[in-house]
Amino acid sequence: GKYPVDVIKNMAKIVSNIEKDKLYMSSNKPIEKIETEDEDRYITDMVCYSAVRIAKKANAKGIITLTNSGYTAFQISAHRPHAHIIVFCSDRRVLAKLNLLWGVRAFYYDMQKSTDETVIQVNMLASNYGFVKQGDFVVNLNAMPVYESGKTNTLRLSTI
Repeated sequence: GKYPVDVIKNMAKIVSNIEKDKLYMSSNKPIEKIETEDEDRYITDMVCYSAVRIAKKANAKGIITLTNSGYTAFQISAHRPHAHIIVFCSDRRVLAKLNLLWGVRAFYYDMQKSTDETVIQVNMLASNYGFVKQGDFVVNLNAMPVYESGKTNTLRLSTI
């Protein structure tokens, strides 16, 4: 392009801002080192860790999650799974950050449905976007109940 130096400067600024974000800087301790009494996000961390392990064992093609803050996506991304990381979020500001994470493909989603309906719908969207196909295993993560924002506490292994 016409302004390669400006492009690189802007990219460096973006990376620098993301790396300063508290969610980006959160540590991903080995599972044995996480202490229940000191860890605010213990359940979410365990669910994310388990999702990556299950995805690997089941050869799942995708880990599909809904998030409000982006924390779940950050945790999944930090484990570098081989499965697609497909994230749905209703906050456009968070959505912009999520697309900068390793392996994350984030999409806007603001439907307020039951947990079962939401899982069916996001799985269908992941299939429509070409990440998974009929017969593939996917791991779904969400907060239960889905219409209440909160910590990710539910893991489901599904077939498309």
